[in-house]
Amino acid sequence: MPLILDGSPSPSPSLSPSEPTFATLRRREHHESDVVIVGAGILGTSLAVTLARQNRSVILLEKSLKEPDRIVGELLQPGGVQALQKLGLRDCLKDIDAIRVKGYEVIYYGDGVKISYPLNAAGDDDDDGMGRGLDGEKEESKAHSGIKRPEGRSFHHGRFIQELRAAAMREENISLIESTVTGTVKTGYTGQVLGVEAETKDGRKDVYFGQLTVLADGYASRFRKEFLAHTPVSKSKFYGLELIDADLPQSMHGHVILGEGAPVLLYQIGTRETRALVDVPDGTPSASLANGGVKGHLRNVVLPSLPKCVQSSFERALDDGKLRSMPNSWLPPSTQQVSGMVLLGDAMNMRHPLTGGGMTVAFNDVLMLRDLLSPKKVPDLGDTARVKKQMRRFHWRRKNLTSVINILAQALYSLFAADGEFATNFISPLAR
Repeated sequence: MPLILDGSPSPSPSLSPSEPTFATLRRREHHESDVVIVGAGILGTSLAVTLARQNRSVILLEKSLKEPDRIVGELLQPGGVQALQKLGLRDCLKDIDAIRVKGYEVIYYGDGVKISYPLNAAGDDDDDGMGRGLDGEKEESKAHSGIKRPEGRSFHHGRFIQELRAAAMREENISLIESTVTGTVKTGYTGQVLGVEAETKDGRKDVYFGQLTVLADGYASRFRKEFLAHTPVSKSKFYGLELIDADLPQSMHGHVILGEGAPVLLYQIGTRETRALVDVPDGTPSASLANGGVKGHLRNVVLPSLPKCVQSSFERALDDGKLRSMPNSWLPPSTQQVSGMVLLGDAMNMRHPLTGGGMTVAFNDVLMLRDLLSPKKVPDLGDTARVKKQMRRFHWRRKNLTSVINILAQALYSLFAADGEFATNFISPLAR
């Protein structure tokens, strides 16, 4: 049997807390809903909560409900924090030992420059109404009364995901089910997607139906080839280490280290833990087997280029041997016109994670979909013509934000990963 977690409805005069609603019974017994979402990650879970709060019935499918352990998706930029607040999910940043992020320190061959986030004219997007940030800390005094700089948050990815999933489980209009989706269900005549096929860990097969199916199964999507013309392009990987008690040059800042080789990112993800991400382009000579592989590259090239205060914790983590990797991929967004289905999140659009913009894009996509697919604009999600029209609008509207993040990520990586005269002419002035 699949693990099914239904939200608990609030008590009401006409409905006891233990009495399931008609929509809940429909999801539980007939596996039918307004929306089927594949993937309980950043986008899938936040979208499920958002649609459920619009009184849509949602089936949310995830292959494993264990806390994920990833080396990316750990730094949420201020724009993402702001979007999370607008979605009513900012409490998911509490109680996970999240770290305040005020900006970046860019260090080029030992010379550093501190880059703070620009002033936020709104001034209250991170505020709880008492002059405190999301985690209850008192904000610093600012030079301009009423104006404060926005902040990001960094954290363990898995802890944040589990908080989002907990929020989904509290919604009575959501059934969160642990099951691996194996394919889509389509009509033989028109090709319209009606739902998905799935399989539990014990091998039991099942089918889930929805007026709209959302495929948000991440960077390694099994459905991308079926529905998109583009395929991801990856020319490098991030190799990740978790440093313990690292002494960073700037507290509450992300760090970009530029020196020998491609960029290195350093940022805290907990009170004692710091993430180190080392970009290793394909074919890097110093990472060849003859030179000791990637570990040889990290020890012989990367380690000496790090700030002295970080080197000992980096070396300890390297000796510990817990080195993991993640491909750095580029995938341009595409318009989608398949009836009954949309592909979202990293399954549809990716950029180099150097700038940490992925979660900001995801949460802002959900904000746009909350408006475009609202019951007022799309009363019936089975109206495929109207859904397609709104998704065309989504594709063009999201460019106002995502095109900037996508282009910036690729451009900065090209600049920071460059070497020779080009890098010297463009990066050296930053450190002066």
